[in-house]
Amino acid sequence: MAEASTAHDEPPAPAPGVTTLRRWAGPVAAALLPIVLALAVGALILLVLGADPGAFYYNIIKRGLLSWIGLQDTITRCAPLLLLGASLIVAFRAGLWNLGVDGQFLLAAVIAAALAPALVTVLPVWLVLPLVMVVAMAVGAVWSLLPAVLKAYHGVNEIVTTLMMSFLGISAANVLIKLPFDDPTTTVPQTHTLATDDRLPRLFGSTINVGVIVGLAVILFIHWLMTRTAFGLRLRLVGANPRAAVHVGLPLGALMVVVFALSAGLAGLGGAVEILGVWGNVRADWNPAYGLMIIPLVFLARFNGIAVIGFVFFFAVLSIGGETASRKAGLPNYFILVLVALMLIFLALTEWLGQRRQMAARD
Repeated sequence: MAEASTAHDEPPAPAPGVTTLRRWAGPVAAALLPIVLALAVGALILLVLGADPGAFYYNIIKRGLLSWIGLQDTITRCAPLLLLGASLIVAFRAGLWNLGVDGQFLLAAVIAAALAPALVTVLPVWLVLPLVMVVAMAVGAVWSLLPAVLKAYHGVNEIVTTLMMSFLGISAANVLIKLPFDDPTTTVPQTHTLATDDRLPRLFGSTINVGVIVGLAVILFIHWLMTRTAFGLRLRLVGANPRAAVHVGLPLGALMVVVFALSAGLAGLGGAVEILGVWGNVRADWNPAYGLMIIPLVFLARFNGIAVIGFVFFFAVLSIGGETASRKAGLPNYFILVLVALMLIFLALTEWLGQRRQMAARD
């Protein structure tokens, strides 16, 4: 009877929906907390600088989200960021640090900007655009080959080599613009310009191009690849436990090279989409540095491709709206980078506190 009474007093098992909610609540809170803290500290900094935080954040939302022109710019900005996010997810989930995405992005962008105007004179546009994208991916992949081989077969730290190759890629891109790819009809060094009609098609009569669809499709595919396929499992095993990967017979060196090639190829595709969809050319010394800015977002999303979509859209609103908000507040545009830096700092702090809490629970 006592046993029956005890069993009767046990609380009922939570419903499946409640269990799912609890499982997601922690990661969502951990991802949003650094953003909230960064915005709060950013508001204090704005007060110190003599600006109105409420007006500043309202102008960001008004320009980047609530106005139709600004919303189009925001969605367009998402295209290269999504592709760079997919690039970093591949590398980070495999335990590799591809910090050379800016060099891969820019070098591929320059090659795309030089190749597309030349090819449209001899080939139909519907063939030129995908062909140039493939070439841009190949450029990015090839540019990652040296860091990949050095890491895979010689154990050289990829943080150093990818940053070095990024610097070389940015410098090489400027040399190409100013020498072989320079358009002699312009006063400022730049590549030949791809005509607006020959660029990526616009969606529904707006300024948003199909590059956004490409970015969404790629990051969803990468999320599926890394979480639902045997190949993704192998790459995650390489990142989680390289010794175990070798023990089960995985070709560790070859997989590392593949990861670098795929990651850098997606970065190169981001460069091509940005040029073929928005600019049509590349000017000397142009470098949006999207790669380093997307890294905190990928970490905030915990390498989850679906979550990255939300964080990329948030950052695009911040980026597009921040230009107007900074100008109205009399601040430099770089103040938005201060907010991004604060997010990264608070992300590190929340991760550290989370690890300490887990260690205390184990003890």
